Amino acid sequence: MRWWKTPQAATLWTVLRIWLGIQWLEAGFHKLTDGFDTTGFLQGAIAKAGGDHPAVQGWYAGFLENAALPNAELFNTLIPWGEVLVGVGLILGAATIPALLAGAFMNLNFLMAGTVSTNPILFTAAIILLFTGAGAYCFGVDRFAIPFIKNVMAAKKARKQDEIKRKHAVLH
Repeated sequence: MRWWKTPQAATLWTVLRIWLGIQWLEAGFHKLTDGFDTTGFLQGAIAKAGGDHPAVQGWYAGFLENAALPNAELFNTLIPWGEVLVGVGLILGAATIPALLAGAFMNLNFLMAGTVSTNPILFTAAIILLFTGAGAYCFGVDRFAIPFIKNVMAAKKARKQDEIKRKHAVLH
């Protein structure tokens, strides 16, 4: 067994997952309670696409200018709620893999928009946790939820196959 799949390592991954979740929850909570308007951020990111050494790639600035900025109200809702949901999911270990993917995707977009801050650290933590697989949620809701969902889906599939067999038997 590899060391990162041991119960001791799962404890480490749980601490990292919960810490990462707290970072996301706090960021989203502040945006929800203090008010959030992404317009200035988007305009600043677009401005960083010029000059000799642009911090933002031209294609990404084009996306921000033509897709994100005209839909700033949508992003004003998606970003804070996305951050809160990623945080809650990671803290509880519920929908852990989707939460890690969503968090890493947001970090990547913030980085591409020219904002370093804590994004490289959070992105790296998410990638490490993704590589640990089930170790990331060994001590979380997913430890019980994933097998339960698999069993429900398997039972549903078995019932459907039985129904097909019954219909086929009636026809013959």
